Amino acid sequence: MFSEHRQVLRGFFVRRGASHDAEDMVQETYLRLLRAHQCQGEGIANPEAYLFTVALNLAREQAVRRRWSLLPLEELENITTLLAAEESVEDAAERAQRQQRLQELLGTLPERTRAVLVMQYRDGLTYRQIGERLGVSSHMVKKHVVRGLSVCRRALADTAEAW
Repeated sequence: MFSEHRQVLRGFFVRRGASHDAEDMVQETYLRLLRAHQCQGEGIANPEAYLFTVALNLAREQAVRRRWSLLPLEELENITTLLAAEESVEDAAERAQRQQRLQELLGTLPERTRAVLVMQYRDGLTYRQIGERLGVSSHMVKKHVVRGLSVCRRALADTAEAW
């Protein structure tokens, strides 16, 4: 099955903008197919249809990653400033460590949550504007903001307790 569909899958991924990653994505598609087959314990009713469904989902995931990977984390100092504003005077070394920790935290957030925070704090967009760009409701944007800030505040508080 791999040799039969390999070129078709590769072309499928290339047409969707993943020309550099097409081979890896073909491999990942087959890996996911094998995992699903092993987990189910019985044969997949229509392996070819399942294969292309997996490929389509993988292409969508890759497109989202490409779209949001263009947002530089270095420009997120506004968030650092907002989160650090609650504190009393810190010395420069502690502030630098805190900023580094926040950058690491932002890197661990889900891509969409990180993108929402960037658009709100760096770009100054409203919930409505962010929602229009992402194709989600303002309420969903607010949930991403609350979730992202909550994760950052909790982790920064844990770091402060460790000092």
